[in-house]
Amino acid sequence: MERRVTSSVIFLLVSLSVTPAFAHNVQAIFIFGDSLFDAGNNHYNKNCSAQADFPPYGSSYFHHPTGRFTNGRTVADFISQYLGIGIQKPFLEAQLEVANGSRKEYPSNGINFASAGSGLYRATNRDLGVTPIQDQLQQFQALTDQNLIDRKLVERSLFFFESGSNDVFNFFLPFDAPTVTPDAYVKAMLAEVEHFVDQIYKLGARKIALFSLGPVGCVPARSLLPGAPVNRCFGKMNRMAKNYNRGVENIAKNISKKYPGSVGVFGSVYGIFQLYRTTPSRHGITNVTDACCGDGTLRGMLQCGQEGYKVCENPNKYLFWDYFHPSEHTYKLMSKSLWADNKYIHPMNLKTLANLTIVL
Repeated sequence: MERRVTSSVIFLLVSLSVTPAFAHNVQAIFIFGDSLFDAGNNHYNKNCSAQADFPPYGSSYFHHPTGRFTNGRTVADFISQYLGIGIQKPFLEAQLEVANGSRKEYPSNGINFASAGSGLYRATNRDLGVTPIQDQLQQFQALTDQNLIDRKLVERSLFFFESGSNDVFNFFLPFDAPTVTPDAYVKAMLAEVEHFVDQIYKLGARKIALFSLGPVGCVPARSLLPGAPVNRCFGKMNRMAKNYNRGVENIAKNISKKYPGSVGVFGSVYGIFQLYRTTPSRHGITNVTDACCGDGTLRGMLQCGQEGYKVCENPNKYLFWDYFHPSEHTYKLMSKSLWADNKYIHPMNLKTLANLTIVL
């Protein structure tokens, strides 16, 4: 069924039937963000000191470190497997392989540009050598400008964006006191999100998923911050995250209005995470406060894998794998919700978004 439409209206053909994975209208995912998505870019960046390329990272699924800041797969990995398209390579790995001739072209199932430790502010963790969101965007643009990835593939792909946790956490660091109010700080973060969406649309993105921050104030690493409570979440930090999340949700809502032929969805990672925190036993979780791997208070004072670390017997029972990041079990639960449920992602879940055919 087809019909002509104006520039302000898009006609969406949505297949809601159960179909084989290869029948989804998506063959690729392009991924931007921080350590919640990083699949190893920092590992291939020899000037970067924010690393997870040592044991026991990766121990539960890959059985070796991959550069992911968890014990297994991330949300992007799970969604790729649900689509049946394979897990995306880190951009820097693919770039190296093309340069040395071990592969002829960039992967057709998408690319992961995410860099652990990065943020929306260029200055966030700059001293660690991370790749900020602006540079991730430039990496993608360079590929499109040089016709190294097919424009038609881009238009049929999913685009994942998640960033801001490091910006919010760093706002509370004692040795780098902010010079602006929390509201002004968040406003500047949201301006960067708007710029990202605007640019990625111009480069061909049509199916855009923006993900909220989780409750940053609940990560075990809060024990590193002077004055932060350890017997409860850090309320000031969570309020800042929720303020940012509201802005991201509004940006997602306006995508289809502002950009003809596009669809935006908003995934509430915060809401999903809080569900697991308040009803852990329903999700097979017994510990929602401590990291599985680390040391010190909440096992949040030492990075997993560093000298003196301790690791739990069963990571699947823990909400957190290390001092900042969820366990693979948590990521799997989140992925299932974002893929097929509608409670914490709107106006549609990722499965529906993947099955959309947009007719201009």
